[in-house]
Amino acid sequence: MADSSFDIVSKVERQEVDNALNQAAKEIAQRYDFKGVDASIAWSGERIEMRANSEERVKAVLDIFQSKLVKRGISLKALETGEPQVSGKEYRIAASLQEGLSQDNAKKIAKVIRDEGPKGVKAQVQGDELRVTSKSRDSLQDVISLLKGKDFDFALQFVNYR
Repeated sequence: MADSSFDIVSKVERQEVDNALNQAAKEIAQRYDFKGVDASIAWSGERIEMRANSEERVKAVLDIFQSKLVKRGISLKALETGEPQVSGKEYRIAASLQEGLSQDNAKKIAKVIRDEGPKGVKAQVQGDELRVTSKSRDSLQDVISLLKGKDFDFALQFVNYR
């Protein structure tokens, strides 16, 4: 019998982020508490730029965007935000999306699988993802539930289960 496997990745669906951003921009344009305060959210290259005329309002813009991301099924661990920066008369927050498992994070996951996972399960790093293989599909299911129970500081998805 052939080995079963799955891949552990950290990817973000770009279209879903774009949809969440558009929904947040629409809500900011319509909300009464944002009238006349020049609050906005938009792509700035690969980053997301949030602007408003006070620190509280720019944090509110971030909060709206985060709620839209959650509704679209995107983990907030994939969003890396900075502190509000003063730029002239406005405050800005720049956010970026983290994609791909770093070598260190992949090694952390592999160590958890080795130490706490079922016997006979192998994990190997392949670029920015981690392939987990085993003869038993049940062992792979156990690994997935083990990793879902752990609280990593980065988002994980499980793909290519076969």
